[in-house]
Parts: sequence; structure tokens; C-alpha cells
Amino acid sequence: MSDAAEFASRDRALGVLRAYADRDADGVEGALAGLGESGWVEVYAVLSGLLHTTVGIVELTGIREQLGRVVRCADEVAAVAPPHYEFAIAEATRAWARGDQGAMRAVSGRDLPGAVHMTAVFVTVLGVALWGRSGFLGVLRTFHDTLSSLDQPPAP
Repeated sequence: MSDAAEFASRDRALGVLRAYADRDADGVEGALAGLGESGWVEVYAVLSGLLHTTVGIVELTGIREQLGRVVRCADEVAAVAPPHYEFAIAEATRAWARGDQGAMRAVSGRDLPGAVHMTAVFVTVLGVALWGRSGFLGVLRTFHDTLSSLDQPPAP
């Protein structure tokens, strides 16, 4: 992946997360508009990395004890997903809350755009459950700023 493609994929992934957090269906569509096959793969890779990190934080913090909040948030966030994914995403999140990891993999394994939406919704749901909406948006800004600073050559 070229540096430009990596930056674009990262920006699109963060954009779709912000749009889901804002419950902005047009923003979700706009963040992913015009992606080709390799673009979907690259965005999915960024989101998957964020998902693994977020799930790790969830496991450390014990947020699983607040499953009702996670499920309610999933219903709200999934409502912004393209209609043909909404129900499957909400149900897969409920399955995760019950401890069924296979349900998420089954839904996300059907098609790449579905996996991108599933992963973005799930990162958003867990992020909002952990930090609240404004806190999650702050975490995304910090993540973006941190990565952007790493993109700069070191000062002599």
C-alpha cells in the first residue's frame, strides 16, 4: 500500500467512525463513496486494527457488565448503516454481548462492504460505551493527530 493510499484509507476509516458516532447516514455513505476493491480492503484493515485495540480495552475495563448500554447503542448506531446491513449488524452485536463471537464473523464474512460497516459500527458502539460520544470523538481526533505526527519526518 502506498503512503497516499494508507493515509486515504486511514482518513476514510476515521471518517466513517465519526459519521456513525454522529448518526449521520450521509456521512457514512460519503466516507466510503467510490471505494474500489482494494480501497474496501484497506479501510477494513484499518478498522480491524482499531477493533482489536478497542476490544482489548473493553476486556480490561469490564464494560461487558454494561451490556444493556452496548445493545441500545448498537441499535442506534446500526440504524445509520445501509438498510440491508442494519438488522444483521444489530443482531451480531447482541450475539457478541452474549459471548457469541462466531455470529459477528459470520455476518462480516459475507461481503467486504458488510464487513466494513459491521466493524465500523462495532468500534463505534464499544467506543461510545467506553468513553461516551464526545469522548469517543476525542479519541478519534487524538488517534488521527498521533498518526499524522508520525507521518512527518523527524526534525534534524
